[in-house]
Amino acid sequence: MRLVAAFGLLTLSTVAHAQTVPMPPDATVLHDLVPTGTLRAAINLGNPVLAQPGPDGPIGVSVDLARALAARLGVPVAFVTYPGAGAVSGSAGAGAWDICFLAIDPKRAEGIRFTEPYVLIAGSYLVPAVSPIRSLEAVDRDGVRVSVGRGSAYDLFLSRALTRATLVRAPTSAEAVAAFARDGLDVAAGVYQPLAAYAAAHPEVRLVPGHFMEIPQAMGLPVGRPAGAAYLAGFIAQAKQDGLVRRGLAASGQDPELAAP
Repeated sequence: MRLVAAFGLLTLSTVAHAQTVPMPPDATVLHDLVPTGTLRAAINLGNPVLAQPGPDGPIGVSVDLARALAARLGVPVAFVTYPGAGAVSGSAGAGAWDICFLAIDPKRAEGIRFTEPYVLIAGSYLVPAVSPIRSLEAVDRDGVRVSVGRGSAYDLFLSRALTRATLVRAPTSAEAVAAFARDGLDVAAGVYQPLAAYAAAHPEVRLVPGHFMEIPQAMGLPVGRPAGAAYLAGFIAQAKQDGLVRRGLAASGQDPELAAP
């Protein structure tokens, strides 16, 4: 975990600044969302669609959303960065952050209250080019080893969906791909975009056609904060309607069509 401080009113990106619309909160909302006086946003650097490291701190659509929310609340923002989604969800009850950006999952929902999705991405499989695996269904067979990032949305999903294949968990999604290549595993599961980029640079591997899951990415906050949850739901609905999500994706080099309706 790494803490990067910024100020929601003073260091807004162009994307977030363009959408700074006053949404005056009451004291209960501030208590739920900003208990320390600073909006602490958990940023998952393991999903490059949502956030990437930058020279002056993280960048990406989730960062833009956090800045815009802080501006509307009239408070500073601090970014608490994590290498993977599992580390974010695993710290939900630790008091380290106030809002997060994660895929919706029923297991995570035990400790995190989610908004509606703001981005929809897909889960894909990567296999060696010579692999006999040619379909999504062929992955779930005895002896097939699937590399995943521990605690990721697709780790949680595949733990429920696969009945015969074996999951091999790495600390992060990026390390899962490295382990797949290094250890001669049969499959790497992950977000489509980074897997496609890896396949384009490594002719010895290929993507399995199709997607094994849709991954709805949402904002969230720890459970037990109903006023904050309602405010956050309204904020993300407005951000989608205003085009902030699409512009944030485009500004960080991602496909704006990934924005949820």
